Amino acid sequence: MGLLGNRRADSAVKKGHVPLDVDGYPVAPPGLELEQVHIYVRHGERTPVGVRMADPPANIPEHWMFCNTARQFRAAVASATAEEGQDLPFPAVQTGPAVEELRARRIVERRDGTAALGECLLGELTDVGRESTYHFGASLRNLYVDRLKFLPEVVQSNDEIYLRSTNMPRTIESLQQITHGLYPMTKQAKDFVPLLRIRNGKDENLFGNTLSCKRLEFLQINFAHAAAAAWNTTLQPLDKKISKYIGGNPVRLDGKPRASGILDTIRASEAHGIQVPPEFKEKDVIDVIEKAVVTEWFADRTEEVRRLGMGPLLSDLAAKMQAKAEKGDADPTKILIHSTHDTCLAGLANTLDIFDEKWPAFTAAVTFELFKKRSQSTAPASSWQNVLSLLGRSSEPTEHYVRVRYQNENKPLPLCAEEGKHLPGFPEFCTLAAFRERVKELTPSDWESECAYTPVNKQREREEAQAAAAMVIAKP
Repeated sequence: MGLLGNRRADSAVKKGHVPLDVDGYPVAPPGLELEQVHIYVRHGERTPVGVRMADPPANIPEHWMFCNTARQFRAAVASATAEEGQDLPFPAVQTGPAVEELRARRIVERRDGTAALGECLLGELTDVGRESTYHFGASLRNLYVDRLKFLPEVVQSNDEIYLRSTNMPRTIESLQQITHGLYPMTKQAKDFVPLLRIRNGKDENLFGNTLSCKRLEFLQINFAHAAAAAWNTTLQPLDKKISKYIGGNPVRLDGKPRASGILDTIRASEAHGIQVPPEFKEKDVIDVIEKAVVTEWFADRTEEVRRLGMGPLLSDLAAKMQAKAEKGDADPTKILIHSTHDTCLAGLANTLDIFDEKWPAFTAAVTFELFKKRSQSTAPASSWQNVLSLLGRSSEPTEHYVRVRYQNENKPLPLCAEEGKHLPGFPEFCTLAAFRERVKELTPSDWESECAYTPVNKQREREEAQAAAAMVIAKP
């Protein structure tokens, strides 16, 4: 079983990583003013979520020694300094002289009880991932603070910046690094403390929530079965090259390990400069595996799956953009950063018909930018218009547009292709009205009832669901 040790994060090969391209960012046409930015970014580089191909001849490490940074942490704890016999209430807010600092260092303990400093847990953000997410935040600062002058030089309050993560250590830590890159301590107001928002599992919408939506879970499971039936024969020729690395087992979507697990381990290894078997460097091998896995996870483009999967998230996004459009400067929030997963990015791109059929890379991002364009008016301003202006609003008719970017590229939305639904001459600028119209169609009117699933005839319903999925899946 392999062990990889004493590797510096800055020596790792950054394959499978997508940095934010500041220099290549296209400014908006004249007359458009940036109002608000919503960013959905995949966490940074992490270890595989399972141990795979650790035995010869693959020899991919079982133990990943990439977690030396941030293993030491400090926490405020109540200080037990009360007089003898006196009860000491635990403070709700731990500040002041009755607070001590607890210092500790996390360490991974193996099954045999041994431990090694710097070892990572499965699926943990590594030092490489911490570095890349920090640089992502620094690039956001370079773009939106330094170049565009859109964000303030110094952040004053949490009203200006919205930060949210799923309840996973790797996304939370990624968001912390992004925030530090965007607004380092020297660029924060004295009393500013970033608020990192996290939802309970039942309320999460940064990915398709199968925990709360059993109907979505049913559809996804049966789609995966249909994908395996469609793609396993195409994967079969790879057995002669790959099976020796996975215990002699065949390469299958529903195999052991699953094809998605193989892809996960290879991509994580390459991102950290770990040598992988030469067959996985052959384009015709890895491309077939990726296409099969992408089909299994993201090829279901039915309206129901889109509504139950990404509908709630897009509904939140559209509502916040509409609020900004209506309130203008009275709504101080300019940037909203969401630290999430590959399934969120691919889900959003797929739902909006802009997916590139590739598995999202580490720190890849989908960005929604809201712009405003005021209609030209030659009439002098009335006293009422002047009052509205002082309140941060305007009575002048204002047009708003949404631009979507993915993997550093503008992505014109097919839903806005018709004349009148985008800025003339610039199809990538979708009217907010057209965007909201489509999102409304994708928003479940009654989430609980649409997500409810009580099987009557399990076998028949599974067969029907898989048959319907087979009609959607493109033949390999």
